[in-house]
Amino acid sequence: METVTQTAGIMAGTSRHDREMAVNAKKQLSVCTDPVDRLRMQCLARGSSGIKGLGRTFRIMDDDNNRTLDVKEFMKGLNDYGVLIDKDEAMTMFQRFDRDNSGLIDFDEFLLTLRPPMSNARKEVIMQAFRKLDKTGDGVITIEDLSGVYNAKYHPKYQNGEWTEEQVFRKFLDSFDSPYDKDGKVTMEEFLNYYCGVSASIDSDVYFILMMKNAWKL
Repeated sequence: METVTQTAGIMAGTSRHDREMAVNAKKQLSVCTDPVDRLRMQCLARGSSGIKGLGRTFRIMDDDNNRTLDVKEFMKGLNDYGVLIDKDEAMTMFQRFDRDNSGLIDFDEFLLTLRPPMSNARKEVIMQAFRKLDKTGDGVITIEDLSGVYNAKYHPKYQNGEWTEEQVFRKFLDSFDSPYDKDGKVTMEEFLNYYCGVSASIDSDVYFILMMKNAWKL
């Protein structure tokens, strides 16, 4: 990694793209009527991290790690994340995902549907970046993985002695983490959820792929 600013740009989805996406999402929110589309737009209106943040909120609630949510957990998750949605709309959404009428929805399937549509070429370049960062190959990016892949020495706060190398790495991981539950680890799902938000802000496949390749030296 040659510069931190280059990587920071891709992590932030580039702030200009993020702002444009948030504005467009708010505009679409005022006209779309489908509950899932409306929830997606509310997440994208928060920027690149919107869908990732909702996913993290639901995962915190999944106490038994069975990757399912009942209607009460679903409603509480939306409320905790600050989603403005009325009860009837939320129930309609829940019932759409509860295909077997079991009273439970599959958490992974829900997130998959919520993510903005993305081409296979974009998914592949995101996965390439994740595999490069996940040096240990355990499916999670940690501080240990970043050593040697991400160069902390270019970070201004490292240069002026304010932060240690580990603090720079931790700040880097925080960019992908939920603001309310930072654990210093980034799963493949969180990485994908984050970059779906970035992807939604960029129309051109070619530009998105080039941006990813430049940032991660793929």
